[in-house]
Amino acid sequence: MKRVFLIDDDDVFVFLTKKVIERSGADVVLSVFSNGQEGIEYIKEIAADPDLLPDVILLDLNMPVMDGWEFLNAYQELELAKDIALYIVTSSISPYEVERAKHIKEVQEFIVKPIAKEKFIDIIAN
Repeated sequence: MKRVFLIDDDDVFVFLTKKVIERSGADVVLSVFSNGQEGIEYIKEIAADPDLLPDVILLDLNMPVMDGWEFLNAYQELELAKDIALYIVTSSISPYEVERAKHIKEVQEFIVKPIAKEKFIDIIAN
C-alpha cells in the first residue's frame, strides 16, 4: 500500500485525482491538504515515523496561506525518517517555474495538470 499526500486547493483537481486513483486499481491511501501550511505542519508532526510518512507528495504551486514554493522551502529544512518522492503538479506552464523546480533536489518531476491515469500509475509504481 502506498501513502500519497495531495497538497492542492483545487476541489476539481482533488476530485479528479481521487477518481484516477480509484480507476488505477492501485492500493493507495490518499490524504488531502488544501494548502502548504496544512501539509507541512502534518509532515512535521509525523517526521520521525516512516509508517505515517507518505511515499509520494503531489504538490500544487498556487495555493492560499502557504504556496508550493513556500512549502518546498520549509520541506527542505525537515529531517524525515524516509525518502519521499515529491512531484509538482500544477496548471502553471511558466518556463521560469519549470526551471526553478529543476534546481530543487527534492522535486522528482514538474507535471502540468491534469495528471493522466498512466502517469499516476507510473508515479505509484516507482
